[in-house]
Amino acid sequence: MTRYLGVDPGTRRVGLAVSDATGLLATPLEVVGRPAVVKRIAELAIQYEVGGLVVGLPTALSGEEGASAQDARELGAELAAETGLPVIFVDERFTSRIAEETLIESGMRRRKRRQELDKAAATLLLQGFLDGLAKRGTTGQADTFWTSSE
Repeated sequence: MTRYLGVDPGTRRVGLAVSDATGLLATPLEVVGRPAVVKRIAELAIQYEVGGLVVGLPTALSGEEGASAQDARELGAELAAETGLPVIFVDERFTSRIAEETLIESGMRRRKRRQELDKAAATLLLQGFLDGLAKRGTTGQADTFWTSSE
């Protein structure tokens, strides 16, 4: 089985989540400031014995990629070069919005929500990826779905 690290890139902060060893359940991990993110993800990849990185790709409703998507692709390329791990990009439309609504519904105060939002979004995008693998019957075998940082 493969463990994955989910990455929700933002301009200032990056949310991180990790899957369990079976590749079925995503758990929030931490939020990292943008300047230190590549080094920290490399450390976490070793610590958690990660087999792949799942990076959120922000696209417009039309599916077009803008500056944020290009930034995410550049981050993915840096991560692949630093860690030697495969990187897959997943559509992250609405993950931050859904994460925030979930945190609001849980009764979390605004200040605490700001601290938790990025890792909650990373958890949602990673869980969506894991669920997709499970539906295909390929849990722990995502290598057929990996894409490079194109």
